[in-house]
Amino acid sequence: MFTIGKLAQHYQLNVETIRYYQRIGLIRVPESQQSYRYYTQQDIETLNFIQKAKDAGLQLSEIQELLQLQLEDREQVRHVIQQRLDKIDQRILELNSFKKRLSTWLDECKTSNESGCPILKELKNR
Repeated sequence: MFTIGKLAQHYQLNVETIRYYQRIGLIRVPESQQSYRYYTQQDIETLNFIQKAKDAGLQLSEIQELLQLQLEDREQVRHVIQQRLDKIDQRILELNSFKKRLSTWLDECKTSNESGCPILKELKNR
């Protein structure tokens, strides 16, 4: 069993991160025993689940939803993951658009014979 400090150290997290997870309902708040709160193996497995899901790019709200599902809820799990993939695809489109705009500005700046920076002119005219 771990105290919150040992748990945080084990997962290389800040104690406040674990407390935040508790406030939003991702991890339970253990009962006090002799002025300490001890975390069980189940709490460790839950934190491990959270860390793996975050590493995979899931947001805390999505992780919370997945934690509430059973192993047999495959369709609902697929739904959560598909929604995340859709959001990632949308973000990729946005980033590609930003990249194209910035690249165009850079090319214009390199080739322009105008006085003054065409990038700043473009930004000021918007």
